[in-house]
Order: sequence, then structure tokens, then C-alpha cells
Amino acid sequence: MENQKINTLWTHLHWLSVLAQQGSYTAAAARLGVSKAAMSQRIAELERAAKVTLVQRTTRSLRLTEAGQRLVDETRASFEQIEQSFAQVRDLAEQPSGLLRVTAPVALARQQLVPLMAAFLQDFPDVRIELDLSDRLSALATEGYDLAIRHTARPPDTHVAWALCATESVLVATRAYLRKQGEPQTPAELQAHNCLHYPRSQDTPAWTFEPRQPSAACERITMPVSGNFAANNSEALREAALTGAGIALLPDFSAQAELRKGHLVQVLPDWKPVGAFAETIYAIRPYAPHVPRAVTALVAHLSAELAGGFVVQS
Repeated sequence: MENQKINTLWTHLHWLSVLAQQGSYTAAAARLGVSKAAMSQRIAELERAAKVTLVQRTTRSLRLTEAGQRLVDETRASFEQIEQSFAQVRDLAEQPSGLLRVTAPVALARQQLVPLMAAFLQDFPDVRIELDLSDRLSALATEGYDLAIRHTARPPDTHVAWALCATESVLVATRAYLRKQGEPQTPAELQAHNCLHYPRSQDTPAWTFEPRQPSAACERITMPVSGNFAANNSEALREAALTGAGIALLPDFSAQAELRKGHLVQVLPDWKPVGAFAETIYAIRPYAPHVPRAVTALVAHLSAELAGGFVVQS
């Protein structure tokens, strides 16, 4: 292959590496911002130039041949270095700029993060944010995310994590429900109530509490609970509680607004729910020697805005 011909194929090689990373033509084309047809054409051109099949396709999947995988493995480090070098040069600009791909849990993003990101974009007009709302734990490096906001007890050891704020769980109900069914004074009395819960396994749901004022006479207690509604989304549980359906256990960021309005009130305020949800919200990204200025600016903005946590006193 002549040198001049090789020089025209650098972008083709890069597209092949993205295809290997994404696992499909559709996902790779979306990652590169091109059409699926253009993606397929570039790979076909690369195969003709190399005179060997690089990608084996079926109706349901694709995989790289030995030759294709070798090309990807031997060029990956070079493309990563080019990307890092360009990012460093771009960040010499005075203002953060470029596209940030961020993933965050649905409820946290809708209720807390979107307004904060809108304010951030006003301050940094050269930055664009693409926000993926998903409770699924994404593989940041392979799916191309610059940052993940996670409600977790322990961020991955292979990633860089910034603690944004503390968070805790809170029991809530409407005043109407408590007037009708009675207000529990101890965790044990929850067994007589309709408890709206987050389904975590096939086992009987149980909530764990510890007194906010430590006492030698009473430490941590776990109570089995039951109810006629469960959902794997805190917004859904909150909306069910607002109808007067029962007592819900929510993360404080989901309960905050309705507690402030008085639409919900805290139940068992002298007891702290533990173990239901993680107690820290983190910003997480894969380790890299260079962090784009837009990422550090967004993390700083979220850290400042969320520093006080989520006040839930009603």
C-alpha cells in the first residue's frame, strides 16, 4: 500500500476503533455524528485498501476479525493520545467549551440537576451538554460519557470521583393519610401501615432505622414492611404518596420540594432510615491524565450549588 494511500485512511482507522468500542454501526455512527451509511462505506473502503475482511457482520451482530482487532489494538493508543493532545490545546482557550456527555439517574436529574445545568450553560455559552437520564449504571469509557452523576455508596476504584453532597432517606406521607390511618411513633408501628417501597429483591421488603439521638437502649432496628405499591423510581413513589396511598421511603432530593410546600410531611422524624439509598452523590469519570476544562467547570458548579445538600424539614 503506497504511503499516499495510507495517509488518506487515518479517519477510516479511527472510525474502525469507534465501531469496535460501540459494537454496532448504529451506535458508532451516532457517536461520530455521521450516518450509518457513511459509517458502513468507510469500513468497506478500509477493507478494500487492506485487502482483507476486518468486520464480520450478521443480521443481529458484528465482530472484528483477527485482522480488524489487530488494527484496533495497535492504533488505539495513538488515537487516544491525539484526542488528549487536542483536548489540552482546546483548553488553552479562556472559557470552557465543547460537548459534555453526562449520564445521571432519572429522578435526581429531573428534580435537581437540570435546573443547575441550565444555569451553568448560561455562564458558559460555549459548552453544550448532552444529558442521558438513566438509572442504568453505564460503562463510561466504552459508551463515551465524560461524566456520570451517581447516587452511590462507593464509586469505582478505577475512576476519579468528586463528592458533590451528602444525601439521606426520608419517610413521607400526606397529612390526610396520617389523620385517617394514624401517625406511627416507632418503626414497629409501620407494620400496620401501607408502605410504598422500592423493590430490591424477591425477599420481603424491610426498612432499617437508627435513632437520630444515639441511645444505649435502642440502636439499629430493621422492620419488615408491606404495601400495595412498589416502584423502582423515587418520583413514582412520591407521586403515589401524594395521592394519600401510604407512607413512602424516598431519597431526600425527591421529597424536598413537596415537603417544603407542605404537601408531604415527615414520618418518624426522630428515626433515620439507613441502607435504603446511598448517602453521597458523586460526579464520576474514567481516569485520564487530562481532564477537559468544561468537566472541571461543571463539577465545580454542581459542588457549589449542592454543597448544602437537600433540606427536607417541613
